[in-house]
Amino acid sequence: MSAINGKVVVITGASSGIGEATARLLASQGAHVVIGARRLERLEALASAIRAEGGSAEYQQLDVTVLDQMEAIIRLAQGRFGRLDVVLSNAGVMPLSPLEALKIDEWNRMIDVNIRGVLHGIAAGLPLMKEQGFGHFINVASIGAYAVSPTAAVYCATKYAVRAITEGLRQEAGRDIRVTLVSPGVTESELAESITDDKARQLMKEYRRDAIPASAIARAIAYAIEQPADVDVNELVVRPTAQLA
Repeated sequence: MSAINGKVVVITGASSGIGEATARLLASQGAHVVIGARRLERLEALASAIRAEGGSAEYQQLDVTVLDQMEAIIRLAQGRFGRLDVVLSNAGVMPLSPLEALKIDEWNRMIDVNIRGVLHGIAAGLPLMKEQGFGHFINVASIGAYAVSPTAAVYCATKYAVRAITEGLRQEAGRDIRVTLVSPGVTESELAESITDDKARQLMKEYRRDAIPASAIARAIAYAIEQPADVDVNELVVRPTAQLA
């Protein structure tokens, strides 16, 4: 039996990409997945598909920039299953552009979703995990948390922040709460669809030619979850073999 069987996992950004792939994989291994995202119809379809395959899924519309909504999905998980094992903060946006384009609204959106969303996941989940005496935070960053590239300055800054927050949480959370940072390389997703700058969109189109499927990242997340309670996988970078930077 999988070590994931019976675990209660809250997943943000679950309507597509890595979040969707992870929900499907964990549910197939016996986890109770509680999925959240802004697109309710996508969540409904995903939950129905998981249930049709014999899995356990609950869903709730979620904007991670709103703390009340993050707290509500944690309450849903606890109320339905009596515990909370994992919070996977996966929601993110990536509207790349050169700084001189001054797309300030897009900068602020990245800060709100990519940073504030992770902090809200911690704020909502940490008190319950402390009370339980166990739990696991998994925050999805990016290889952009390790190096900056043109048109990605603000996006990378948000992912550097996620990396720093995750390490700080690891040091502060205590002996019984595990903390993992997962940093995907080029992965199939809808992230690039939010790019409004023409030059950045074209650069990303070329960059993404060697993308790996979201299921590859889902397997890395499952690996971190299935380790024994005394093993904390702190940091995983997963990228295509062909991606050199």
